[in-house]
This record gives sequence, C-alpha cells and structure tokens, in this order.
Amino acid sequence: MTAHISRRSLLGLAGMGTGALLLGACGGGESSDPDGPQTINWWHIQNTEPMLPVWAEMAKEYETAHNNVKVEIQPLENEAFKAKLTTATQAGSPPDLFQSWGGGVLQQQVDAGLVKDITKDVEPWVGELLPAALQPYTLDGKIYGIPFDVGMIGFWYNKDHFDKAGITSPPTTWAALLDAVGKLKAAGTVPVALAGKDKWPGHYYWAYLAMRIGGLEALKQAAEQKNFDTPDFVAAGERFKELIDLQPFQRGFLGAEYGSPDGQAATMGNGGAAMELMGQWAPAVQASSSTSKKGLGDRLGFFTFPTVDGGKGAGTDAFGGGNGFAVGRNAPASTVDFLRTLLEVGNQRKSAETGAVLPTNKAAADGIKDPNNQVVAASLASATGFQLYLDQAYPPAVGQQINDSVAELVAGTKRPDQIVKDITTVAKSQ
Repeated sequence: MTAHISRRSLLGLAGMGTGALLLGACGGGESSDPDGPQTINWWHIQNTEPMLPVWAEMAKEYETAHNNVKVEIQPLENEAFKAKLTTATQAGSPPDLFQSWGGGVLQQQVDAGLVKDITKDVEPWVGELLPAALQPYTLDGKIYGIPFDVGMIGFWYNKDHFDKAGITSPPTTWAALLDAVGKLKAAGTVPVALAGKDKWPGHYYWAYLAMRIGGLEALKQAAEQKNFDTPDFVAAGERFKELIDLQPFQRGFLGAEYGSPDGQAATMGNGGAAMELMGQWAPAVQASSSTSKKGLGDRLGFFTFPTVDGGKGAGTDAFGGGNGFAVGRNAPASTVDFLRTLLEVGNQRKSAETGAVLPTNKAAADGIKDPNNQVVAASLASATGFQLYLDQAYPPAVGQQINDSVAELVAGTKRPDQIVKDITTVAKSQ
C-alpha cells in the first residue's frame, strides 16, 4: 500500500543495537577474501533531513575504519525506491543492503532466492533488539532482515476534550470506548478523526479488533489457510460497525486524506476531534498539519487499543511496524558487519536524538527524548506479541483488498460477512 510506505518514510526512524561487536566477514560466503576490496551498495529511503546526513556520516565512519570497504549509498524517495527495487529484483540483482518492511513482501523475496538468511550471522547480537521488532523479519524461524526502527498503532487523544466530556481515564475495553464516544458526542465534540479516502487508517480498527477477538493465532491461520471467512473476522467487522453506526467521525471524513490541510491529522492537531487511531508519527504530523504548527502539545495523550469482552487476544499484543534492512543474495562479506555497525548503541542514540526515531535496541531507549515517543516505546517494550500491518504482513494483493474492503464497511456499502468473503477470494487466488 503506497500510503503505508509513505507514512513510514515520514518517520525515517532508526534503531541500533548495543555494544560494538565486530563480526568480521559475517555477511555471507559468496564474497571471496573478506579482507579484499569490497563495495556495499546501500539503498535506503531516508532521503531527507534528519536521517539523510546521519546515515551518510555512519557510512563514512565505517569506510574510515575499514579501508578495504566502500559504501555506495543510494537514497531514494520511497515510491522511486519501490520501482527501482522491483526492476532490480526482477533482474535477479538486488542491492547488497536495502530497505525492507518485512512481512509478505520479504517472504516473496525469500521465496525468489533474492535475500540471505542471516540468522547465524546476527546470532551474537540479535538478542539486544526488541523481540516484537524482529517478528516481521523472522520467517519460518529464520532471520532475513534486521529492523532499525519499530512503532505501534494506538489511540491519540485530546485531554481537554476528554475532561469536558467527563471521561476520567482512557477506555480499556471496547464497550468503554463506545461509551466514551457517546459522552463526547453529548458534549458537542467530534469523537474520532478518520481519513476515509486514504483507506489504510480504517484497516487499523478491523485488524486490531481481529487481534483482540481471535488472537494473533487467528491472523496467522488466515494467512496459512488463505481464509478470512471465519467467525472471528466477521465479529471484528461487527464490532467495528458498532462504532461506525454511532457516526463518530468528522464531517466529510469519507473524502478526507490523512495528511492534507483538512485531513485526519489536521483535524486532531487543530482540536477538531477527540481521538485518532494512528502510529507513533501522529504527534509530529498533527503538529505540522495544524494551523499553529504546534499541534496539541502536552494536551495530547496516548492509550493502547482496548480489549474486547470474551476475546482470545491479549490487550498487551501490539499492532504496528517499522523499517528494516535486508541483505541481498550477492552481498559482499562485510555487509552484515556494516549492518551491525548501524545497530551499535552509539549510532542508535545519535538517530534517536534527532527526534525522528524509535530504537529497536533495548539499551538505547534513553536516547528517546520526546515524551510521546517514550510512552509508545514503553508500550512496545512490554508487548506480549506483535502483528505487522496487514497490508504489509500479507501478500500485496491481499493487503490491498483488506484496505478496500474495510473502506466499504466504513462507507456502509458492504456488510462484515461480505468483506471477509471478498478478502478470502483474493487470498485464495495468490
């Protein structure tokens, strides 16, 4: 989904690991002499401030410390990256180190033999990373990529609006959330901002409800059996429809984009709604989209997605994603060692201190200075499970159909039992 990749490039998040273990020639056996001349072709999408110069400096430092290695960087805008990577992979010549979001796309690259299994190479230090962050890059028990950032989706809320409506604490159950929506409407406040035109924000609700009702196992089984036409997924749509039927969204939400001047983020940033379900980038986009360019400041709060009564999923299971790197099949021996350097705690903190990153390494959390990011990081650190965005976790065609189908549910043109059939039809065609 284009919008998903766009919002992740917006973050430019980076996460590095602890310590400075040098793994030498751990990048793979195809390269000849690990001490001989090597060139690492590195493609990433952090093509603007603040991470563009940070990555460049880290590469320069690595070259200085390893005079036999040259790092050729190709920063690309994310859509250009996708197009260029598609061309390269179709030709069987992936870059040595390249941007990845894990999940279904990475699985396709693995199946095509385009990326390396780096499980043994990273074994000495991979335990320093948040387990949740690694899940999208771990396929069939093997590691094919390393995450350099991680984030999660949750509710961002306007504390003033909650106070005005008499809501003394954030809701922890779905029933309590629906009750809060009623109180907000009674107080004359728009309860929820939603970018209906962009579709991907709506899929967060359905996906999280499926997690809370069926548990992570239900999502795994759906992928394996290519079947979403089950009671748990139907129930997720029914619970979401409970919210939709309360008409909680801002006027014109079906035509609203996420980041436009009158879109979802701006509605929140200007105080026009009480809540939005969005990722860790929300405060920054709210601020930049707001009239004041400051957003809500300390009036903004965060709470995790509520549980559903009778559901099998844990309230501590998180839904989200982040950026990572995969290693191309013909990468020189030094590539994983360079990747390790990017994950060193010192480099991690440099990235985190830009204010644009959330680290994947547990020891570097002290580099997070933004209070909102600290809350998200704490929630992730205590997560009992992690689910990647469904439009990244599943094959691209399935992810697109999920977004389209949930949008139809939001618009009232399809029922919960109908959308699961449509999604299943596409899944079975893959």
